[in-house]
Amino acid sequence: MKPADAADALVSKAGAMWVRRLANELDRRLQRQPVERFVEVWGLSNAAAARLFGVSRQAFAKWIKQGPPADRMPALADLAAATDLLDRYVKRERIPAVVRREAPALRRRSLLDLAAAGRTAELLEAVRSMFDLRRIQP
Repeated sequence: MKPADAADALVSKAGAMWVRRLANELDRRLQRQPVERFVEVWGLSNAAAARLFGVSRQAFAKWIKQGPPADRMPALADLAAATDLLDRYVKRERIPAVVRREAPALRRRSLLDLAAAGRTAELLEAVRSMFDLRRIQP
C-alpha cells in the first residue's frame, strides 16, 4: 500500500484529529535529536538556530549529526520540554507564530527572545504557565 493510500484510509476510518495526533506521536518518536525537533516545530532554519545558540552554521550542523556539547544539554532539555508542551496544546502550524509573539507577561518579549538570551529556564516556566489551567479555575 502506498503511504498516500494509507493516509486516506486512516483519515476516512479514524478521523483527521486522530491522524493528526498519530502524526505528532510518530514525529516525536522518529526525531533523532531534540535539537532537530525544536528547529522544526519552532519553524527555524538551521542558520537561525545557530544564531540563537551563538554558534556557526557549521558547528550547529555538527550538533545535528553528533549531538550538542554537554554544556548545552540543560538549555536543550528546557527547550525540548517547552516544545513538547507547545506541541501538545497548540496546533503545529501555529507554533512558529506563538514563539515569535511578544507577550505582556514576558515584559514585551517573545519565547524566541528568551531562548536567544539563554534564558531557557524562564522560557520553560513561561510555557508551563501558559497551559496551567489551575490559575483560571475558581
